[in-house]
Amino acid sequence: WTVLASLFATLDDMSGGRTICGMGRGDSALRFIGRKPMTLATISESMQVIKGLVAGESVTYRGVRLRIPWIGEEGWDLPMWVAGYGPKALDLIGREADGFILQLADPKILEWTMGVVRDAARQAGRDPGSIRICVAAPAYVGDNLAHQREELRWFGAMVGNHVEDLVVRYGGGGITVPRALTDYIKDRQGYDYLHHGKKRNPSAEFVPDAIVDRFCVLGPVADHIAKLTELRDMGVDQFAIYLMHDAQEETLEAYGREIIPALR
Repeated sequence: WTVLASLFATLDDMSGGRTICGMGRGDSALRFIGRKPMTLATISESMQVIKGLVAGESVTYRGVRLRIPWIGEEGWDLPMWVAGYGPKALDLIGREADGFILQLADPKILEWTMGVVRDAARQAGRDPGSIRICVAAPAYVGDNLAHQREELRWFGAMVGNHVEDLVVRYGGGGITVPRALTDYIKDRQGYDYLHHGKKRNPSAEFVPDAIVDRFCVLGPVADHIAKLTELRDMGVDQFAIYLMHDAQEETLEAYGREIIPALR
């Protein structure tokens, strides 16, 4: 955490304080080496330590009181954005984080997750509107929907890993977590992390077309503008594009030339 704090402070020093720290539980990175994702308590503590050190404050880390000497007393205000899907993670985000990262572009799921985050913020005495929202999902600009779906089906499988954890913890009956998020994994047959985040992932065969359409941003330019406008109007501040497909340059060009200008 001290290394991360020094890294972000360096970036803030270079950029004039423009850095954002985004974090999650370390799902794939840790599971690939046989370890479990970090606990929410660890995420909470890490946010406090990293944010405090970057601000130039003295913090307690592993029982030791310390600060980073080269950071001035004022330091920088490092926004801490956290990714999550489940009720407990969303509650933590609402109570402690500066921003919420949702890794899918489904308005229905956004509505539910954002509602949980904002309710938690209110209960903690915070302004719900102060929590920034980032949607992160694959985007593919083009006219061949069938091909786009095959290129991006991996994303539904990746999200399915997190959904599987939620079903194990909360059940799939829709009481705690909406069935709009959980129903599609009923035919899931495990997951091979060797193909994590890769197009045409063999572990993604269970993902239906409807989920690819809901979770990603597909189709021609007009469809991207329409979906991103809907997300923006719901309160999304940023959209982060995943470009693991065969039309990266074309998609980026379309965003720079047509989509981003239309959303300004």
